[in-house]
Amino acid sequence: MSTVSLPTPDGPIDAVLETPGHDGPWPGVVVVHDALGVGRDIREITARVAARGYLALAPDLYSRGGRARCVTRVFRELIRRQGRAVDDLLAARDLLAARPDCTGQVGAVGFCMGGGFALVLAPKGFAASAPFYGPLPRHLEEALGGTCPIVGSYGARDPILHGAGRRLDAALTGLGVAHDVETYSGVGHSFANRIVSGRANTLARIAGMGYDHETAEDAWRRVFAFFDAHLSGGSEG
Repeated sequence: MSTVSLPTPDGPIDAVLETPGHDGPWPGVVVVHDALGVGRDIREITARVAARGYLALAPDLYSRGGRARCVTRVFRELIRRQGRAVDDLLAARDLLAARPDCTGQVGAVGFCMGGGFALVLAPKGFAASAPFYGPLPRHLEEALGGTCPIVGSYGARDPILHGAGRRLDAALTGLGVAHDVETYSGVGHSFANRIVSGRANTLARIAGMGYDHETAEDAWRRVFAFFDAHLSGGSEG
């Protein structure tokens, strides 16, 4: 794993790059972090994606001043579906696609805030997108016009995004887009992110948040099966 400089229209930002442990070329995946930024959890996820056979790149959307300074701006750009954060993620797509060790096929996976960006990116030249509990864009059907195939994962006990998985599934069905959207019973927000552990995670789960290993593993199984079909043509990599 290495930290690289990612050129963007507004200047370079940091990004974490992880390559698979075998010969390429490989499909690429842009990993979009949650509101906490690129920490240990996102680095572990990036490594996991690469281990599956994907060239994984996680841009740091807070590179221009840190989380405290940038989080409000980035969330605002998520709601607007445009701005520097979107430009940064499109630059990540372009960097991966242009690499000689990439097949040119690029997907996206994101968590919470990053899951929202994964939905925003889906109509913007990606081959597949995997939002984990991502907030839905306004005017959903219009926002998803021309979208790539989507594999989404939500929690039925999510106190923030109640019913979002069902609404996304219905919208994609209406648009005739290939998709796999699952709403998992018994879990809430952030069920695939190892942000806290032990008693703190237990309390978070009571509040409708927190990591759940069994559910996370099933979601990843679905995501990789979907990516294998839509990014690598059925190869497991």
